[in-house]
Amino acid sequence: MASNYYESIQMIERLHRYFLDVVKIEIDRKQIQDINNVQAMILYNIGHENMTVGELTLRGYYLGSNVSYNVKKMSENGYIEQERSVHDKRSIRVKLSEKGKELYEVLNNMFERHESKLEGTKLTPESLKDTIDTLQNIERFWNAQTQASAMADPED
Repeated sequence: MASNYYESIQMIERLHRYFLDVVKIEIDRKQIQDINNVQAMILYNIGHENMTVGELTLRGYYLGSNVSYNVKKMSENGYIEQERSVHDKRSIRVKLSEKGKELYEVLNNMFERHESKLEGTKLTPESLKDTIDTLQNIERFWNAQTQASAMADPED
């Protein structure tokens, strides 16, 4: 039998996949076929900001596969605009194009629609806050484990 710790990890993975399915259904419903669900979430997380690909990666604003590949595909399909940083020519900054802003609104409307359906369910603001707190604790725990592993003696 799986421990609560491992069961929690499995649940996080399963929820991640379900959420990507929810996003896919939404973009399919809007007959948007030139972007996938992972790319749509990268786009949503760029939002109204202008950031580098490195910042996207550091902030965790990507899901799954290679963020550079996804940025390239979104650029090719007209969802984002790329420009070299004025201060660092090696760095490329990305922002949403008009087409990207339209998809952002589609996703934002989806989130608002879902949130409006929460009333009367067990997903209260308090329970969601507790969930966020728990997930942040897991994040801190995993971060501590990666830091400890990086500092560990290779002989251990």
